[in-house]
Amino acid sequence: MKALGYGDVDIAVGETGWPSVCDGWDACSVANAQSYNGQLIRHLAEGKGTPLMPNRRFETFIFALFNENQKPGPIAERNWGLFQPDFSSVYDAGILRNGQRPVVPVKGGGQTPTPRPVVGGQKWCVPKADASAGALQANINYVCSQGVDCRPIQPGGVCYAANNVKALATYAMNAYYQANGKHDFNCDFANSGVVTSVNPSHDNCRI
Repeated sequence: MKALGYGDVDIAVGETGWPSVCDGWDACSVANAQSYNGQLIRHLAEGKGTPLMPNRRFETFIFALFNENQKPGPIAERNWGLFQPDFSSVYDAGILRNGQRPVVPVKGGGQTPTPRPVVGGQKWCVPKADASAGALQANINYVCSQGVDCRPIQPGGVCYAANNVKALATYAMNAYYQANGKHDFNCDFANSGVVTSVNPSHDNCRI
């Protein structure tokens, strides 16, 4: 723009971001997404601008606010958000303050905590029969990045099953579901999970 004679023009970054889950790309991870967007937000907040345009603030739009669990196409297309569709945080990029927690808008006005869990008999979250291996591996990667104890499905763990991604995903998805209040939406996993009343535990693996 300076070469064209418009060095003082205001700049807006229309879209930038980083996927937290995808297939076949090692650089795609929750940690890298958090690093990219976190550093971006810190840089913008400091107002340092760029070497050519110091002390400037740029209007910037992060892609995206929410993961799009119904979006077709590759897994990465559904995992650019800072938040899950259920309003839970994928990671903190530096926009939450003072222990703030996302809330769900109530129809007709006001706000309320996330929906109440399923009541009645015990429930488990398991993969759908037609869930792809890629989707299940992405679920495992996501769950294990959220502070859930994944040691039982690591080599030597009581639920470890070599080359059986469905068995590993069953443990991971249910662990996440149980740890987050047993809400149906915590078993969505981009439409690859389903709630069941049948206990999927087996052998010494208690799920």
